[in-house]
Amino acid sequence: MASTCCVNSPMNVKANSLSPSCSTKPKHILATHLSFASNNASFSLNLHENPRFQKTRSPKVVNFQVVASSAKTKPLKIMISGAPASGKGTQCELITKKYGLVHIAAGDLLRAEIASGSENGKRAKEYMEKGQLVPDEIVVMMVKERLSQPDSLEKGWLLDGYPRSSSQATALKKFGFQPDLFILLEVSEDILVERVVGRRLDPVTGKIYHLKYSPPETEEIAARLTQRFDDTEEKA
Repeated sequence: MASTCCVNSPMNVKANSLSPSCSTKPKHILATHLSFASNNASFSLNLHENPRFQKTRSPKVVNFQVVASSAKTKPLKIMISGAPASGKGTQCELITKKYGLVHIAAGDLLRAEIASGSENGKRAKEYMEKGQLVPDEIVVMMVKERLSQPDSLEKGWLLDGYPRSSSQATALKKFGFQPDLFILLEVSEDILVERVVGRRLDPVTGKIYHLKYSPPETEEIAARLTQRFDDTEEKA
């Protein structure tokens, strides 16, 4: 039995349990706080909207109890998904910092495998050099191996941006990986476009800025900022 919640930016939260015995319909509530409980343990997720994007109204806080999948105290396992600029980076940082989870982003994992020259990395590189998508079976094996490492098993994990399809989710489930909680960030299209178009990257530090909401601290940093090729209104 797993639990899911859907976080609608900036403040609208939808949560529900996948338990067959749960007869209540999902509730939409104004909240920035989600409590998560298992039989022998409880967790509390503070799903904050980045202060840069908050509306002028004061957020309300609601505790929402969700039944977890484990009968014993085990490391927390979370999957998070959302469109580019939906705030995954902010939420991942908050969640991993509070619960000490291992943050695993599929994109970062793919680049790391290629850089290390691993077998999966070499196979993925061949497809990428041809301008082709890396097949699911390669990426799934990368994710599987990372989730199986000692730190992930001991601390729990937060899987960022993966799986992206039912086939990927099914493949992970066959390997025994199923989340306690799935978080989906939903943001209106006009806000997403505004965030994407104004986003800039510092090539020196790797830090992401926004020209309006999170401008660079100094003129020196501002002068070296770059815009990613896909951070345009057309791509968004």
